[in-house]
Amino acid sequence: MKTILRSGAVAAAIGVGLSLAVLPAVPAGAAAAIRVPCNDITALKTAINNANSSANAGRIVLASHCTYNLTAPDNPDDGLPEITGNVTITGRDTTIRRAPNATQDFRVFHVVSGGTLNLNSLTVSGGANAGRGGGIFNANGTLNLNRTIIKGNQASQGGGIFNLSGRLNLDRSTVERNTATFGGGINNNGGGTVIMKGGSLLNNRATGNGGGFTNAVGNASLESVSVRRNTAPVGGGLHNTSALRLTSSTVRDNIAVSGAGISNDSVGSLGSALTLVRSLVTRNTAITAGGGILNEASPGDVTLTDSRVVRNRPDNCSPAGSVPGCTNPTSTVTPPTKQLPPPAKDSKSRK
Repeated sequence: MKTILRSGAVAAAIGVGLSLAVLPAVPAGAAAAIRVPCNDITALKTAINNANSSANAGRIVLASHCTYNLTAPDNPDDGLPEITGNVTITGRDTTIRRAPNATQDFRVFHVVSGGTLNLNSLTVSGGANAGRGGGIFNANGTLNLNRTIIKGNQASQGGGIFNLSGRLNLDRSTVERNTATFGGGINNNGGGTVIMKGGSLLNNRATGNGGGFTNAVGNASLESVSVRRNTAPVGGGLHNTSALRLTSSTVRDNIAVSGAGISNDSVGSLGSALTLVRSLVTRNTAITAGGGILNEASPGDVTLTDSRVVRNRPDNCSPAGSVPGCTNPTSTVTPPTKQLPPPAKDSKSRK
């Protein structure tokens, strides 16, 4: 039996045409999907509350090619109810955003301890939070993103996503044009785990460190990921103070004062480990040093396996000799003296 939440006859009529093709396979005995008409925020909140309390995993299907505008928060910090259960939200070219005319700052999603949120074929945008996670805050929960875009959000830490002691999985997803002080795109902290396969970290900006991604305290793995055109004073593309592994990934065209491609640093005596396997760091630009990789970790290691760090300015790796297998050009390249440029105004994301 289908469950349809409706706020009126017109909304119900719209809901009939929702996309069914993007629904994942449904296990036997699972509850029926809750279908929410286009931009019916009341129905969406009710659907999340019902999914949270479902004995089985709660499944929500949104209208395809639709934008759900959140004009006011559901609670002081979040646009939608907190995720406490096992909730799956599926769309098709569907956006959930903090509306441009919203008068209050709030993030879009908040996954609390023990909660699981699965997002399929959605865009999450416009979120704003003075603390953690402009788009999504995953606090000791599980967040799975499949072909999802996190775009145009802002916060102090983790402009797009803040992952605190939780598990974050991104599959063929894009994090772009988000802004924060630390971790413009993603901030991983508190021993959290991040696994990103496919997709990109694109045009994000930090005013502190980690334009694309800050791996502060935790484990992170990027496989077949493109890290491009991110900016920050330190670690334009990536900033690592823990354990970070790149496999078959590209770090390119990022800009920073130091550590334009990747900054590898440490917190106290914890140390850090940066490993690149079949990966490429190229055409990144630093104003001072570490055009490709800045290795300031002590203790700390950078390991290159079948990987190249080439054609970065003003050097490939700094300090010289700190990264085995990475050499600098014999001729000096004068770095630019101008200030960091703002992120690009727009770019089309691959889904």
